[in-house]
Amino acid sequence: MSRNENPTVTAAASDGTGHLDQDGLLPQLVAHLREHRTRLRQEWARRIQEAHLLQAMTSQEMTAETTLVYDNYVEVLETGSVEALQHYARDLSERIIPRGVETNEVVGIVLLLRDVLARSLFEKYQRDFSLLNRVLDAYEPAANRIANTVAVSFVEERERVIRQQQDSIRELSTPVLPVRERLLILPIIGVLDRERARQLTVQLLSGIRTHRAKVVVVDITGVPDVDESVANHLVRTVDASRLMGASVIITGLSPEIAQTLVTIGVDLSKMNTIGDLQGGLEEAERLLGYSVARDDGVGGP
Repeated sequence: MSRNENPTVTAAASDGTGHLDQDGLLPQLVAHLREHRTRLRQEWARRIQEAHLLQAMTSQEMTAETTLVYDNYVEVLETGSVEALQHYARDLSERIIPRGVETNEVVGIVLLLRDVLARSLFEKYQRDFSLLNRVLDAYEPAANRIANTVAVSFVEERERVIRQQQDSIRELSTPVLPVRERLLILPIIGVLDRERARQLTVQLLSGIRTHRAKVVVVDITGVPDVDESVANHLVRTVDASRLMGASVIITGLSPEIAQTLVTIGVDLSKMNTIGDLQGGLEEAERLLGYSVARDDGVGGP
């Protein structure tokens, strides 16, 4: 019998966590990975570079992150705490997503670490084939679980960041601007789909309430086209604004959009339309009781 073999060693727990806490082998495994931490982390970093992963990060950043990942990886092997792993994976994602790191890179580096550690365990226990099998039977499911958890957490965080960026872009592309007291302008540029039209309504109604607006000029000069659902949404936006005490003037309708509105049968009686933005602002000031004076550039002192 090899000096490493323990006759009381049993198979890994059947709960799928890969724990070996009943036979005392897990502390040996974790101690080995911690004892050789520097060498194994350097080997892992070398393989990451050979695979051309994490190239968006500096060498200092990669050293810091691989050290953190290694330590957390070993800690999860020891404790089996999925919650701690998920929390760490989210923190990791927040740090590296702004660096331009892609999902396949994250999965790749975790799988490389799994393989580096597996090779190290093989070297340690290769003289005792039976014990090696038990070690790998415990290690592989736990390592795969870690890789899966990190990948899922990264994808979830990336999707959250994308949604946040999309919301920011929408807010920038549909700004509600106060022109003067009780007068707002909403210039819309780009494709106006159903989701953006819904957000437009929310922003507009919020702006009306915040600025106590009485008139809103919605300029759609920069909108190439609208479909029936979006056109009907605009009508509902006008109705909602009216309920909040604000009149809506729509300016900048292109001939194509005007024909679309007529063709699909939109109730145009609910829309106050003016040809261009300048005319819309003049009409808005008239509704607010301001006198509008034109400067034709004629005459002088």
